Amino acid sequence: MLGYVHALNAIDEAMRVAIPSLERLADVLGLARSRRISRSDHIGAYSYTVHGAGCGFVSDNGCEVDVDFAADGSEVFDLWRLRRYGLSLPEAVDVTDEDLRSAVRSLEPLLTEVRPGWFSVAN
Repeated sequence: MLGYVHALNAIDEAMRVAIPSLERLADVLGLARSRRISRSDHIGAYSYTVHGAGCGFVSDNGCEVDVDFAADGSEVFDLWRLRRYGLSLPEAVDVTDEDLRSAVRSLEPLLTEVRPGWFSVAN
């Protein structure tokens, strides 16, 4: 669970270095929609694909971090995205929804439930 948060932070940092005009990770959506960047590309150690309300990132070592963005630009994710991350690790981790929910609850107030089943990292 914390690994996902750390990976998301590393992606945010790498994307800001690669795209200096990026103020927050959610800005990737607007840049792709306005065709200032491609909807999918490889930047630094990550490939990315913009989709719907979010973006999927894959690191050079194969770890997947998929994230959606709320209307305010905050990063939100659900249990499915956390499971996908765990399964993509070099030593895959497969846990039940109940175990994921327990892990998320144990990380409050770092993680907050922004709507049923969707979480965000507290500011």
